[in-house]
Amino acid sequence: MIQLHILSGKKAGATISISRLPFQVGRAATNGLVLDDPGVWDQHFEIEWPSADALILHSNKKAVTVVNGGTVKESALHEGDLIEAGGVKLRFGFEPVRQKSLLPRELLTWIALGALSLGQIALIYQLLR
Repeated sequence: MIQLHILSGKKAGATISISRLPFQVGRAATNGLVLDDPGVWDQHFEIEWPSADALILHSNKKAVTVVNGGTVKESALHEGDLIEAGGVKLRFGFEPVRQKSLLPRELLTWIALGALSLGQIALIYQLLR
C-alpha cells in the first residue's frame, strides 16, 4: 500500500495509508485526505496509477504543488518524494512489506525429512535380516 506521511501542517505526524486509487487531497470533504491548512485548494492534487510503470500526481490547474522543490502540474512519484501543497509538506512512500511466517512450512519439511530417514533405516534393517 501507499503511504503519505504528513510532515507539517495541522495534521503533522499523521500517516495516511492509501488503498484505492485515484486518491484526492484537498479541503473538500469528499477527498481521501482532507487538509484545511492555508494555501490548500478544495481539490489540490490527485494521485493515480494510469499504467504499471508509475504512480502519477496531477495538480489542480490553479493550485501550486511542489514535488522535491520544483513546481509541477504532473509528476511521476517515487519512494521518498517530498510533496508540498499550500502550507503542508507530505512524504510519499510505500508501506513496509511484512514477511509471512515460514514456521509451518519449515516444520513440515523437517517432519518429512525425519519420516524419510526413518523409512530408510527401516529398509536397511529389512535388507540386513
